[in-house]
Amino acid sequence: MNPIDAPALLRRLFDVAVERAQPMRVLPTHLPEPPYGRTVVIGAGKASASMARAVQAHWPEDWPLSGVVVTRYGHVPPSHHLEASDRIDLLEAAHPVPDAAGRQAVERLLAAVQGLTADDLVIALMSGGGSALLAAPLPGSSLEEEQDLHRQLLRSGATIGEMNTVRRHLSALKGGRLAQHCRPARLLTLAISDVPGDRLEDIASGPTVPDPSTCAEALAIIERHHLTLPEAVLQRLRSGELETPKPGDPAWAHDQARLIATPGQMLEAAARVAREHGLAAHVLSDRLEGEARTAGAELAALARQVAKGQGEVAFQRPCVLLSGGETTVTGAPGSEPQAGGRNRELLLAAALALEGLPGVWMLAADTDGIDGSSDAAGAVIGPDTLARARAQGLDAQAMLDAHASGRFFEALGDQVVCGPTFTNVNDFRAVFIA
Repeated sequence: MNPIDAPALLRRLFDVAVERAQPMRVLPTHLPEPPYGRTVVIGAGKASASMARAVQAHWPEDWPLSGVVVTRYGHVPPSHHLEASDRIDLLEAAHPVPDAAGRQAVERLLAAVQGLTADDLVIALMSGGGSALLAAPLPGSSLEEEQDLHRQLLRSGATIGEMNTVRRHLSALKGGRLAQHCRPARLLTLAISDVPGDRLEDIASGPTVPDPSTCAEALAIIERHHLTLPEAVLQRLRSGELETPKPGDPAWAHDQARLIATPGQMLEAAARVAREHGLAAHVLSDRLEGEARTAGAELAALARQVAKGQGEVAFQRPCVLLSGGETTVTGAPGSEPQAGGRNRELLLAAALALEGLPGVWMLAADTDGIDGSSDAAGAVIGPDTLARARAQGLDAQAMLDAHASGRFFEALGDQVVCGPTFTNVNDFRAVFIA
């Protein structure tokens, strides 16, 4: 067998994983028959604009179609031949911290679902990132307070599930509240999952599905992560005033919700390609969470065991180990473009733990094309990563401690840069052990 170009293989697996979750590929088969009345498309998330393009491309031209979706700045895909005939308004706003454009987009979205009847259909397109893009402070709260909450959550080290439990209870639209604006029309939610466990209530904080979590759970998370909120808001949580619509309510009886792409599906697509290259491929998990640097060290420890044939590891080299999920970075500044995101932080920690171990390469990248706030999706490490860094005078440990993984991998030229992918099925990680 010819020697494998490890970085090229890992990049190929990432590209295949992203392609598996492209809306134009996965959405059309989930579209229903047109209703007797109007069809209104709404949505929020990094993939929502490309999902809207897919709906528009496959919806009968002679049936009414309109709507509003909001996506992250720069995540509206090229329109090609649809440009002159767009029927769905594609708006852009800020992520991961809401802005005024998101607030204005919400107003237009709500206007789009006014005056609906039981003969009408609402198609809600939800994907990761929608929590920030649906800027909808509670009555009596301000956009500035919502922005502060998002910043605190991003720095807290909370899991995505914990973050979204809090967001659902402190929003005018999340946690099923947007669905209430769509009554009495029939509501179909099509979602691309970016969350561990593929829970619909966690995708964009579940604006169009019932919320099983409680105010008490949200309060416990706020206390556990030492979040600072106005006392008036805390009191409303304690009293249960901010409870969200719950499963079992008859109002949900005629609604439907479907997952059209998930992290597990993208990992299996990558595994098939790895096997076509003659490699054993193992999907470790599609829900790896925890602190990024800890996860990186753990993946490195597993790779070391496989490479050296140690312990009770059943994997035999050569092989590829695949995982998804969303790790966290506690205390990172998060606003500097080249500071680095969770994927590059994970990789820098893994490189330090591997200590140049021969025969091990690793890629970690966000499937939306952006890791943190830079233009890189992630990076690749290999046996020579630390040696090349030392040759450039880079102190890997100091840069990890400073959350400066972006600057580290930019200096080495080892970043994965692909631009917005127009989908989002969370993070993709692949370890190749020769």
